[in-house]
Amino acid sequence: FRAVAELANLRAAAEALHLTHSAVSQQIRGLEEQLGFPLFDRRGRRVVLNAGGEALLRSVQAALATLDEGVQAAAAAAGGAAQRLRVTVLPSFAQRWLLPRINRWRERHADIALEIDASQQVVDLGREGFHAAVRYGAGPWPGLVAERLFTGPVHMIAVGTPEAARRLAGAGPAVLAREPLLGDAEWWTTWLRAAGVRADVRPVAVFNDAGLMLQAAEQGMGIALSRELLAADALADGRLVRLSPLAVELEPAHTYQLVYPPVLRDSPPLAALRRWLRDEIERSRATLRSGRTTARAPGETRRPSRTRSRP
Repeated sequence: FRAVAELANLRAAAEALHLTHSAVSQQIRGLEEQLGFPLFDRRGRRVVLNAGGEALLRSVQAALATLDEGVQAAAAAAGGAAQRLRVTVLPSFAQRWLLPRINRWRERHADIALEIDASQQVVDLGREGFHAAVRYGAGPWPGLVAERLFTGPVHMIAVGTPEAARRLAGAGPAVLAREPLLGDAEWWTTWLRAAGVRADVRPVAVFNDAGLMLQAAEQGMGIALSRELLAADALADGRLVRLSPLAVELEPAHTYQLVYPPVLRDSPPLAALRRWLRDEIERSRATLRSGRTTARAPGETRRPSRTRSRP
């Protein structure tokens, strides 16, 4: 019933449930006969909830969410070798930061299987069977506990290939503005204004995922503005170089956060993930502070300014 109600299509619900169309149709008819009143209005191939169906859906969603949380809590309490954590994260965070560190997770927690789903969709954790999510933003996310993974500000920095750094050595932000720019025009405009440069920003490419943008920058397509954390590994191993000491501080409320259902607050596997994420993020920040990722192409230094960030 929930699948049909949310998808408003019997065939789509059948595919999602791995059942036949006729089996789903019979189940809905049987439910309506058992209740003694219809739940849907048929409109061609679509089925639309009526008032009775809408009322039932609200209760069904709440009840199934409670059951999902109970199952997760029971699995966490059971522990043992079968422990696992299902986590949904942004593709950029998975690609540029999380996956390169998975071996250290396995070394530290060989008894906890980490299942990662990379998605830009803000999914319902309980309904989709996830224990936690790493999200970027200010929230709030109703019904979930949110814990900041970053204790300090998040900065946007300009990065490019080593070849670009050598070519632009000694150049200021005004020169960078004339380079092929990758990413969001509004962010570039804010960054350049912080450097005292006003320019008509026309990026050569815009991406819906920061990981793809950084990959394009590594391949020499242009220079990119990136959250410092996502570029940390590429900066450390020399695939990218910071092109200016200027860093624009993003809105403090917008940061990476670990979110999870309240029922899992005391779950040992989740506590392990929480500690590991914080340790690894601090490790990344220490690398950034160490000087190994310092700009090799000097530019103008300005006091960072804050700007509202978008996921």
